[in-house]
Amino acid sequence: MNQTGAPAASSSNRGTAVVTGGARGIGAAAARRFAAEGRAVAVLDVNRAQGEALAAALEGTGGAPARFYDCDVADADAVAAVALRVERELGRAGVLVTSAALIPNTESLMEMDLAAHDRMWRVNYHGTLHACRSFGRQLVAAGGGAIVTVGSINSLLPLPLPAYNPGKVALARLTQLLAAELGRHRVRVNSVAPTYVMTPELQARIDAGQRDLGKIMSVHALDTLPTPADVADAIAFLCSPQARTITGVLLPVDAGWSGSVSYMTYAGGVPWDREAPAGAPSA
Repeated sequence: MNQTGAPAASSSNRGTAVVTGGARGIGAAAARRFAAEGRAVAVLDVNRAQGEALAAALEGTGGAPARFYDCDVADADAVAAVALRVERELGRAGVLVTSAALIPNTESLMEMDLAAHDRMWRVNYHGTLHACRSFGRQLVAAGGGAIVTVGSINSLLPLPLPAYNPGKVALARLTQLLAAELGRHRVRVNSVAPTYVMTPELQARIDAGQRDLGKIMSVHALDTLPTPADVADAIAFLCSPQARTITGVLLPVDAGWSGSVSYMTYAGGVPWDREAPAGAPSA
């Protein structure tokens, strides 16, 4: 125990892994990944049932505790209060993953619901900022650590999601600002940019006709989408000693989307779909 009564972080787990939006999807996969490494894990979410079930399943997985904390990241005071509880009950944060987010369906700027737009910014952008401030202070006090924000391919190009898309662009810049500000404290800050991640929620949207799987796959270089575990592996790498000199980057985990979307939509078609006569000049 340390002088505050909190359990001291051992050299094997290098501090508590805090995951916002940790009850499901990418957040849950990241929590599982860190628990398997022997870190204590704090799962922050508004979904108590799923969060408590996950924490119970993780408890003792790698020999370290896991606990759920009911927290709306849009509330700065609530995040600050939970940060104090995590430090007291599990020890200082060594890693922060900001996965809490709301995801909309396609909408237009002219017709969108402004209240929903504002709520999305409070959760997706301000929620990330609140977590980075509250837990970032613990990383500084601990003498170093890693933060990974969860961005998106929305951080790279415009998509018809007028609250979500600009918010993910803002997170990419926030990540760079934090990397510059916290680097002198040995805190590294990076972001992952997943494409569509094959989750039960995405499958439900596909089944409901809200996402077109054929259109999704037509602009990816690879013929498979990442799973939450694939994104968690990238997050774990960015938090690992192997990434000790990497900070301020946006790492696509996108099955080649960012490198191929303009190629795959070229007006002249892709070479393997053209049936040009032998010896014909290329376009």
